Amino acid sequence: MTEPNKPRPPEAFTLDDPNLELTGEPANAEADAASPKVRTNSNAGSGEPPVTIGARVNETTRRGIRWGAILLAAASALASIALALSFARFVSIAFERSDWIGWAAFALLGIAAFAALMLLLREIGGILRLRRLGRLRADAERLLRQPNLAAERRTVRRITEPFAARPELKWALARLAEHARDIRDPGDLLRLADRDVLQPIDNTARRTVAAAARRIGTVSAISPTAFVTVGWVLIENLRLLRALGALYGGRPGFVGTGRLARMVFTHIVATGGVAMTDDLLGQFLGQDILRRLSRRLGESVFNAALTARIGAAAIEVIRPLPYIDAPRVRARDFLAEITRGSTPGTKPKDAGG
Repeated sequence: MTEPNKPRPPEAFTLDDPNLELTGEPANAEADAASPKVRTNSNAGSGEPPVTIGARVNETTRRGIRWGAILLAAASALASIALALSFARFVSIAFERSDWIGWAAFALLGIAAFAALMLLLREIGGILRLRRLGRLRADAERLLRQPNLAAERRTVRRITEPFAARPELKWALARLAEHARDIRDPGDLLRLADRDVLQPIDNTARRTVAAAARRIGTVSAISPTAFVTVGWVLIENLRLLRALGALYGGRPGFVGTGRLARMVFTHIVATGGVAMTDDLLGQFLGQDILRRLSRRLGESVFNAALTARIGAAAIEVIRPLPYIDAPRVRARDFLAEITRGSTPGTKPKDAGG
């Protein structure tokens, strides 16, 4: 059994000691890139390791007050106060006038306040509609585990109510109402609503996602800079999420779209270890060949495939029913359409779960 190493006794030295030298590449390049380590060779002949003082120097230099951050925060606060005071002074001066300038300022302020109120109400309504879709999905999943025909009829009625004014769904809703009277087994009504009402909406959502993916692929292929590409991808994906939310009865606003984006991201992360890996295998095998042919073409296909994956995840998140009888929308269904540039059909290639 070996004896434990004895601690090295403290040692005093000065920074101008000729026996001090800089070490090579630091062990932790990311943490110590800004400050090299220093060691002493005073113990070179004794067989003991050199004394390292780089970590102490880093620790000492990082314990300062961040004056730059304080300056930026103070300047931003001053600018905000100055802008608010300028606006308040303008409004007070305009209201003190009794001529047409004062009346025009008062009218414009009223219009701006009314528009802001309408925007606020629309955002609140969009958030409430998204929450309603989430509650409907939770109720449907509970009814699939614990069948109850009376509760199932109420849930299906709440799901189909927002679609009553859509002309393209009138035939599907009429067919659902016709067959609903003959259903006696719990669970069959949810399957019928999923197949007859939500599957046509899924087909429209597929075409919407494929169109957005092709637009992103085209812009990525011809974009002059990466900044333009990233901006376009972000805007196009937010537009896609908002369009998908409107298709399924959500109609989210700006805040609601951000909430939906967070839900989609959480879903992708939660299912990444199972669902995404299966799709990524075939996706990246094909993209490696494309990158060998053209770097820009490979990037365009990657961005389009990423949009397709986000769209497929958004459909699954925002659907008021889980997939029961309707075929699941998967990211791999769009890959051939993205590379070929054709319009997707109403039937996916792989209808498996």
